Order: sequence, then structure tokens, then C-alpha cells
Amino acid sequence: MDIILVPGFWLDASSWEEVTPPLVAAGHTVHPLTLPGLESVDAPRAGIGLRTHIDAVVEKVDSLDGKVILVGHSGGGAVIHGVVDARPDRVARAVYVDSGPLGEGGVINDELPDDGDDIPLPPWEGFEDADLIDLTDDLREAFRARAIPEPKGVAFEQQHLHDVRRYEVPATIIACQFPSSLLVEWIDAGHPFTAELARIRTVDYIDLPTGHWPQFTKPAELGEAILAAVKSAE
Repeated sequence: MDIILVPGFWLDASSWEEVTPPLVAAGHTVHPLTLPGLESVDAPRAGIGLRTHIDAVVEKVDSLDGKVILVGHSGGGAVIHGVVDARPDRVARAVYVDSGPLGEGGVINDELPDDGDDIPLPPWEGFEDADLIDLTDDLREAFRARAIPEPKGVAFEQQHLHDVRRYEVPATIIACQFPSSLLVEWIDAGHPFTAELARIRTVDYIDLPTGHWPQFTKPAELGEAILAAVKSAE
């Protein structure tokens, strides 16, 4: 099966390189993506928004035959949900890695400090402690060395959705910072953060306790978790 891997903020396709071996070994074809504006530190980012990233992934889906698996980490979860909305008949399962589906009118994060058209990776003290679990000093140094400024428009632009068939596409949540039991509690309590997720008919949960960047802190375990999600779609 074709598996499209969408990175979160500040990351390109290479961020998945330690995650993919179990998927490839199982016979799947992986497509890690570098989204527009993330090609390099010097890439132009003016005019790039959330819809730009969604359209780039839709283009990749359209280039492949049959149904695909979409995997989105962090802000990439909002991107793949937009793709599910655009191509609900082409997605076998959407896998949200420490993320979830962003509903109509929502934004990924319009509180991140920007520098013109860019949002540089903030200082570590700007993150919650839960984000940084297992992210050692060496991993932090390597992450910062590879980080690419995120286009401001991706974080600030509103999500716009059109096709209710998106709720029929099965989803898997790989829960890292917060256990899946807490996510279920929030859904039951009607928390606005989980409103869109609550509308999806079939949702599976996989717990992978670590910080917000499991592709660095627990890459092999993340690969196995994604593989488990893929198997449930076969």
C-alpha cells in the first residue's frame, strides 16, 4: 500500500527516515513529503498557506493508483484532514501522530512568534514540558540544526472543509503526550479541541508515550505503530 508521510512544522521528508524501515520491510511504498516552503532555509515562504500544503498532498494522492494511507505529524494532522476532505474516496485510513483533525474555521497555531513570512523554531523554553519528553540534549541539537522555518500562512490560515464524507474515513490516533484515555474523556466531555475528531465514525487509538516528536525520540516504535494502523486498513 502507498503510505504518504506528512511532517509537522519545521521538518522535511528526511524527518521520517528512521521511522520507515518497518513499513518498507512489510512491503509498503512510503512517500515522505517535503511541503512547499520547507525545501531549505532559504526557500521563499511568502503566500504559502495551509491550503497550499493540502493541495500539495492532494497532488501526490492523485499521482498514485488506488487508496492510500495518510500519516500526519503535529501540524501535518491538519493537512491530512484537509486531504481527507478533498479526496475521501481515495484514503483508506488517516493516521494522526500526536495530532488530530482540524475542523472548519480552525487554525493550527496563530500564537507562534513569526518573523515576517517565517515562523522559526522557537527556543525550547517556549514549549511545554510534555513536548520535550525524551528529547535529549543531543536530539534537541540535531533537531535545531535541521529545522527549517515554517511558512507563517500554514500556522495562521483557517481550515475550510466541504465534504461530510470525511467522517466515513477511518482514523488512527497515535497518542504521545497525552494518553488516549484522556482524549476519550475530552470527547465525552464535548471539549472543543476534539469536536472534529468526535464526528469521525471509526477511530482507533495507539498509545506511544513520549514527547511531541516520536520520530526522533522513539522512531522504531512509531514505525511499528504506523504499521499497526496500516494493517487495520488492509
